[in-house]
Amino acid sequence: MKLDLRTLLAGECRTLPFQFPLDPPDDTEDPGSILYGVRFPSPMEASGEVVNSAGYMRLRLDLSLDFVAPCARCLADVAGTYRFSLEKTVATPKMLEGLDEDKIDEYAIVEDGFLDLDEPARSLLLSEFPSRVLCREDCRGLCQTCGKDLNEGPCSCKADETDPRLSPLSAVLERLREKEKQKTEDK
Repeated sequence: MKLDLRTLLAGECRTLPFQFPLDPPDDTEDPGSILYGVRFPSPMEASGEVVNSAGYMRLRLDLSLDFVAPCARCLADVAGTYRFSLEKTVATPKMLEGLDEDKIDEYAIVEDGFLDLDEPARSLLLSEFPSRVLCREDCRGLCQTCGKDLNEGPCSCKADETDPRLSPLSAVLERLREKEKQKTEDK
């Protein structure tokens, strides 16, 4: 979404409020994305304002986002709403000439009188959206052997089954227990 700032830049108004829907990101199918597997049942709601104080412009952007994501432990669907906020100084490309590349991300850039809000909104979402969503804090997850949801109760797997990759550690632990037992008997 491109916000028309020409009236603000011309000095016809001091504050330019806005509110509109934004399409959710489309990289939910990319396994490398933080949003992999997340569904968005409705568009993001963007609102905020741009304020011009004697040539110094400031953007405030608030995003509200409904989502459905799999729980990181049990894979159950988790529905919720996240709200994010962002504030940036608004500048023209000419104002940013000679500025360090690292510092340019701190600005919202006006091009030909328009401010593109898609990129700041997307960056905010990708930086603030949690990397793991849980259905509840004490989620017990899935049994590693049979895949049963342990939130619904215990599974029928044997509790003493250990991962075969841990058998060398189990042997070391057993030797340590035998040494401890021998020390206790010698006293």
